[in-house]
Amino acid sequence: QQPLELTRKILRDKQNKKNSGQPIPVFPSWVYERPALIGDFLIGTSLSTDTTVPIGTLPLASQESMIVEDLLYVLIGVDGRYITAQALVGRQNRAFSLDPNLDLSIKELVTRILPVAASYSAVTRFIEEKSSFEYGQVNHALAAAMRTLIKEYMILITQLEHLQRQGLLSLQKLWFYIQPTMRTLEILASLATSVDKGECMGGSTLSLLHDKTFNYTGDSQAQELCLYLTKAASVPYFEILEKWIYRGIINDPYSEFMVEEHELQKEKIQEDYNDKYWDQRYTVVQQQIPSFLQKMADKILSTGKYLNVVRECGRDVTCPVAKEVIYTLKERAYVEQIEKAYNYASKVLLDFLMEEKELVAHLSRSIKHYFLMDQGDFFVHFMDLTEEELKKPVDDILTTRLEALLELALRMSTANTDPFKDDLKIDLMPHDLITQLLRVLAIETKQEKAIISADPTELTLSGLEAFSFDYIVKWPLSLIINRKALTRYQMLFRHMFYCKHVERQLCNVWISNKTAKQFSLHSAKWFAGAFTLRQRMLNFVQNIQYYMMFEVMEPTWHILEKNLKLASNIDDVLSHHTSFLDNCLKDCMLTNPELLKIFSKLMSVCVMFTNCMQRFTQSMKLDREMERLTLEHGTMLGPPTEEERAEEAAKKKLTNKLLAEHADNLHLTSGFEATINKFDSNFSTHLLDLLDKLSVYSTNDCEHSMLNIIYRLDFNGFYTERLEHMSAERSQRAPPLLPCL
Repeated sequence: QQPLELTRKILRDKQNKKNSGQPIPVFPSWVYERPALIGDFLIGTSLSTDTTVPIGTLPLASQESMIVEDLLYVLIGVDGRYITAQALVGRQNRAFSLDPNLDLSIKELVTRILPVAASYSAVTRFIEEKSSFEYGQVNHALAAAMRTLIKEYMILITQLEHLQRQGLLSLQKLWFYIQPTMRTLEILASLATSVDKGECMGGSTLSLLHDKTFNYTGDSQAQELCLYLTKAASVPYFEILEKWIYRGIINDPYSEFMVEEHELQKEKIQEDYNDKYWDQRYTVVQQQIPSFLQKMADKILSTGKYLNVVRECGRDVTCPVAKEVIYTLKERAYVEQIEKAYNYASKVLLDFLMEEKELVAHLSRSIKHYFLMDQGDFFVHFMDLTEEELKKPVDDILTTRLEALLELALRMSTANTDPFKDDLKIDLMPHDLITQLLRVLAIETKQEKAIISADPTELTLSGLEAFSFDYIVKWPLSLIINRKALTRYQMLFRHMFYCKHVERQLCNVWISNKTAKQFSLHSAKWFAGAFTLRQRMLNFVQNIQYYMMFEVMEPTWHILEKNLKLASNIDDVLSHHTSFLDNCLKDCMLTNPELLKIFSKLMSVCVMFTNCMQRFTQSMKLDREMERLTLEHGTMLGPPTEEERAEEAAKKKLTNKLLAEHADNLHLTSGFEATINKFDSNFSTHLLDLLDKLSVYSTNDCEHSMLNIIYRLDFNGFYTERLEHMSAERSQRAPPLLPCL
């Protein structure tokens, strides 16, 4: 008794832990404390007060009569005078003791009938044990079906007893009448033992019953019996299944169903890098999948999930093609019903997201415009407004000021027509792009925890390095545009935003150089070198931007839009969206740390060059400003005279000469020419290295889209000869191939 109590306690604790708000009911203790209620043999207690006559002293006819009476008792779980049940050992079948003085001919026939009593004992114990709440509704239903059959068996024993009282029941007749029941009870006992041994509950009990039904294919009587039991046991399971696939609700207090619900908050979807809601809110429990539903398990899971999402948005959904699911050996019947429910659920959720929640509009009118820099005039306004603010260290930047400037830029540009523009927010990251890249690449890997828990970079970030957009996504769109997807959009945005910043800096240098051209500089050679380098840098940055926006993102976006129109369910939408982001990240060199490292060096060289040129130009501007303040364009007496004009022109000429000399002196004292040459050398080295690596990756990894960068940057063959030279050197360093034998 103790192990059964322990088993029930373990099951009860497990189920109560899962259903914390609704503890499962329990039978009162007296149910288990009164063994006479069970209906099985009571070992060690003699209920009979009659004095037993030694059977060996009786004639054969009297022995038979006494044994028939004993058997009728034993067949319903009560010890007789001459036949008694032995105590159970483990999971073994019930054994019986016969009076040793019994006639051998009678004993032989009795031993043939006793297996029926052993089977009855096993079935009765099973019914009593599995009727406890802890064993679940499927076992309850199976026990109830077995109890119905045992009731029929009891009627048979009553009829036999009636015959016995009339003196019409011999041992041979008893053996004849018990024959049909013998096979039935043997099958029931076999099923009860199998369920006990496997500790089956819910779906696993149905799998066992289904397999047994199939195994009895040649035995129509046994198969019909198993079919009856399986149909009865499957009713509560199919009720849970119907509620799930037709309404998206799980009502499974005993953890028997194949789909398990986990307590996860959908609000976390906005904060969690590695979003778990869609994948882990509902999961399949393999051991609870009935073998006849194994092939449809994924569709059953998806069907309920789709309906559940719509239900959580406050809409009541019920499948219009709902029909009762009934167990049958023909699996096609389940497949058709589940397919119909799946198609309905897919359509309902997809229409809900696409039409009512405007998923495509959010993606194309907001996400694409802002994160993929598709809205040109907005970014010009925004970068003009925030340029000074973003130059500050990130700790000195007021987020509220940036938010105000963002709103101003949105209102001043064509983005003002976007109905979702208010969902766009400013996000100042605690780490630079490289760190963010590593975080995203580490998602769902062993390094994830280490990278997320690592300290932010010790270097002080500028606002520009930390800046990114964020987007407020409400449920249920957050299933598609989840934190993981937004992080990838942010990476693409930060990559392009920094490129745009470098391009603006180089353009500012170009504007400043226009001013410097009016001076008759004696060292025009070094100044021309600086102009040429600036133009090469500008060409590089603009071509990289063109490649990313028009050769990577735009074609990939068109493929995404086409796929979204053809998508038949939300899993397809998720898959297409993730595939789009993965392809963009890969083709923009963000998933290859080696290429990104070289690219970062090139960007750094460009930024350092622009800073150097800006300092030089700023120095010249200050001198020019001082000169301008000394020249007066007239007096209170009226416009300047011809003499004053001539004097002013002479002063201007002298000033230009002095400024040119000042520039030359600046160049000589600071080694400006050497600095420009160093910038030129570094830029060329890194650019060649990038083109070489791109050539290798495009060949080895079949990333043919990356070849477009080489064609754009080396459009006139300027770098071809040097690249061929590097390729030849690399092939010489490679180990020679062994000859084929």
